Amino acid sequence: MAGIRFRPGMAGTFLGVSPAELTDGAAPLEDLWDRRAHEFKVKLEEARSIQDAMPILLSSLPMPDPAPNPVQKAIEAIAAANGNADLDSVARQANLSPRQFRRRCLEESGLGPKHLCRVLRFRHACRIARAVGQLNMGQRNMDRLNWSAIALEAEYFDQAHFIRDFRRFTGLTPMAVFSNTRQPGSSSIEA
Repeated sequence: MAGIRFRPGMAGTFLGVSPAELTDGAAPLEDLWDRRAHEFKVKLEEARSIQDAMPILLSSLPMPDPAPNPVQKAIEAIAAANGNADLDSVARQANLSPRQFRRRCLEESGLGPKHLCRVLRFRHACRIARAVGQLNMGQRNMDRLNWSAIALEAEYFDQAHFIRDFRRFTGLTPMAVFSNTRQPGSSSIEA
């Protein structure tokens, strides 16, 4: 299986459709790319390996204007801050009112700015947990990650807030995902 992960706010540029139309859903590629999708699928089916498929996948994406627009730059700043950004300040930097920025962020990323921040902060916390877990692999108590410290480092208000977000996004507790009963690197959370 191969896939492409777009930076926050950039998928619409490549796919040619507003990410808000795809949020929490799925669409056949034919609905987005018409005839080009069929040609793309034929090329991928002819690939003999994932190594052969990746150049096909990457070359099939339309090349966007290299300069991101002000909203994409603002979303990039939010992502660089791992979701811990002052949204009013970010909106001002994009020369938009907070209300305009909310609307444009939804159009560009498929998520409102607050929801985008929560997702980015959650992903950051998962990266921290995975890194700490890998450091602890030689120890017997990998299940005993310090969730308070991870929540603090990811800039959550407290551990309960982190666990609440974790359950909302995964349906599981952090320990259920990052326990030592899984194989190293097999976490179901991709940050």
